[in-house]
Amino acid sequence: MSKEGVTPGDAPAAAAPAAAGTAAPAGDAAAIAAGDALFKGNCAQCHAVKDVVVGPALAGIDKRRPMPWLISWVKNSSKMVASGDEYSVKIFNEYQKQQMPSFALSDAEITSIFAWVKAEESKGGDTPTQTDPKGAPAGDTTSADSGAGQYMNAVLMVLVVVLIVLVVTLVIIANIMKDVLRGRKDLDGRDVELLEQKTDWMAILKSGWFKGIVGTLFVLVILYESIQGLMAIGLTQGYQPAQPIAFSHKLHAGEHQINCAYCHTSVYKSKNANIPSANICMNCHSQIKTTSPEIKKIYRAVQRQQPIQWVRVHNLPDLAYFNHAQHTQVGGIECQTCHGPIENMDVVYQYSALTMGWCINCHRETPLNTKGNGYYDNLVKLHDSKNAAAPFTVSSNGGTECSKCHY
Repeated sequence: MSKEGVTPGDAPAAAAPAAAGTAAPAGDAAAIAAGDALFKGNCAQCHAVKDVVVGPALAGIDKRRPMPWLISWVKNSSKMVASGDEYSVKIFNEYQKQQMPSFALSDAEITSIFAWVKAEESKGGDTPTQTDPKGAPAGDTTSADSGAGQYMNAVLMVLVVVLIVLVVTLVIIANIMKDVLRGRKDLDGRDVELLEQKTDWMAILKSGWFKGIVGTLFVLVILYESIQGLMAIGLTQGYQPAQPIAFSHKLHAGEHQINCAYCHTSVYKSKNANIPSANICMNCHSQIKTTSPEIKKIYRAVQRQQPIQWVRVHNLPDLAYFNHAQHTQVGGIECQTCHGPIENMDVVYQYSALTMGWCINCHRETPLNTKGNGYYDNLVKLHDSKNAAAPFTVSSNGGTECSKCHY
């Protein structure tokens, strides 16, 4: 909200069970959880429970204004200001006449937001934990993989050191044994000849078998690199184009913890993930003004009513069907699963391979959450009757059939 409502933005939300126009009961965990997700996705950029950010602190909001007024304000604050409502005009003037956009939220969803605010008041402060739009903690999903990688690197380093120590030890032992044998007087001419023989490296280098080994290795390396090059045609993993405006996800999503759905408003409800318009940028930067030349580019685009020509990073071929909402909303896939540690990227790059094999492996390994969804009941029973030990994955539900993505 902005001002007394919800932070500017248009994020999807789970319906809250609270009755429209009435405060949700303090013990209604489902409504509070829904409000938590809605607040993080829509309000946290401009509001806190006890601190003034862009808009006022929300603690005690239910005592300052009745719930019907709050619902009307969130849905269309500009209409209330234009109507001359005394409190609306007061808030509008107090906060530099910064108008809050309208929100297509239901009464129950708005009520659940204020139920969450009420619950946070009783805890004595704001909760710093960022959540995704489903209410689940959005931790660093790459930390486990990073720890495993560091562990394997440490093991490999130890093995290399041990191998070097063993080689040095064997060389030392060989030299000691030669010195011991040279001190013996019972050696005949043949033994002395073997002991003192030198390696003829030039003879080895000129030998046919050595040339054959080197030639074979050379051909194998060239063949391997050629195959790898052919396999990489059309793949853009690591692609990191320069953008027309130097937007940092590390600053916005990382340091300031702006929820992904605040800017990419359709990621949970559309086939495609949208690129945010300059108007969404201005929701914050109309108040947070800097002399940055990059910010001035946004102002210029808004003044000229021209879209910002962002360069697309993640591209899938036209022959492959992919539905973003199906994976994020239904499948519950976190952003970092495919896009990597986006909150640590100053410049976005393609983190995953996005190949057919990469997608199929995910479908084979990812279990489906079928709990409470009657659509899957018979499918799960059929699956368990044949192979109860294996989890019911996307592949079990036909997720690896060709026609699912190619039709």
